[in-house]
Amino acid sequence: MIIDTDIKNFYTQLFLSLIVVLLIHMGVLYFLEFPLFENKIIVSYIINFLLATIIFTVIYRLKEVQKDNLGFLFIGGSFIKFLVFFLLIYPSFKLDGNIDKLEFSSFFVPYIICLVLETTSLSKILNKLYQNKE
Repeated sequence: MIIDTDIKNFYTQLFLSLIVVLLIHMGVLYFLEFPLFENKIIVSYIINFLLATIIFTVIYRLKEVQKDNLGFLFIGGSFIKFLVFFLLIYPSFKLDGNIDKLEFSSFFVPYIICLVLETTSLSKILNKLYQNKE
């Protein structure tokens, strides 16, 4: 299976962005004297990376065949991310009865980074696709 340049670029950009954001995230935690490796922070970044790459790849591969349904596929991908969060991460956050800001940020920060990069990358690719069709 050949991986397109667009997919390789997305993977690279996503990976590097998440590494930088994770280092900043952990730097803030360190500076504020909070525990660095609690709240499933590493797991959250990994899960968000994997889900973003899968969702991006699926949408990219279906961009011409299912072009009228790509928005629904994208929304479905976001739903899958939240489903995975509620199945894998949320139960451990709720053990003490509440979800604090540190727990919330450990999932939400990588989620937002992935969402922004997915949206901008797919938007550029789809714009090229529709411009080439005209």
